Amino acid sequence: MKIIVVGGGQVGAYLASLLTERGHEVKIMEVKEPRVKILRKSFPEGSVLLGDGADPKTLEAAGVRHTDVVAAVTGLDETNLVISTLAKLEYGVRRVVARVNNPKNAWLFTPVMGVDAALNQADVMAHLVAEEMSMGDMMTLLKLHGGKYSLVERLVGSSSPIAGKALRDIALPRECVLVALIRNSDLQIPRGDTVIQANDKLIAITHVDQLQKLDNMLGAEV
Repeated sequence: MKIIVVGGGQVGAYLASLLTERGHEVKIMEVKEPRVKILRKSFPEGSVLLGDGADPKTLEAAGVRHTDVVAAVTGLDETNLVISTLAKLEYGVRRVVARVNNPKNAWLFTPVMGVDAALNQADVMAHLVAEEMSMGDMMTLLKLHGGKYSLVERLVGSSSPIAGKALRDIALPRECVLVALIRNSDLQIPRGDTVIQANDKLIAITHVDQLQKLDNMLGAEV
């Protein structure tokens, strides 16, 4: 895909590096000339552009009309909103992702403003810390869909009510699905007739509101 990352700070540079490694065609736009000089040492020639991503002429020069994704990740929320609105509503970019720096501004980052997906870093981090403090032995592996869902890993305790039961007979919390089971170092894709055993390591995707229920179901003792 063709991707424009607007904002060449630590977040933008890291994002651009990941996307480049995955084979995408990435252009980085940065307004500060000293930062551009640094970025050009690490990225392919022609991929780092000096300019204001909130300026339509600059976006057009970067090829926004033929871009699949625009990621607005500057340190200013107002700038990210302007970029998102231009990219989506003026140029029809298929996917627009924006960084939210101040959680109080999150309500502005909506499809009406051209934002398909908003990353509220402070909110995601706060929820992750809170989960890690309260979930005991449950480990969060990945946050999904703006932090609303989590990919988690947890051992089944010896006192768990699901130990010894087939998956088809287990009523998992709503918006929760078991995606993998690790037993004796072997990973299995669970089926309806899979019997859950104590000390199995389960990997599940669940809504954040159901994390505590899932943790209680899997039990505390191993």
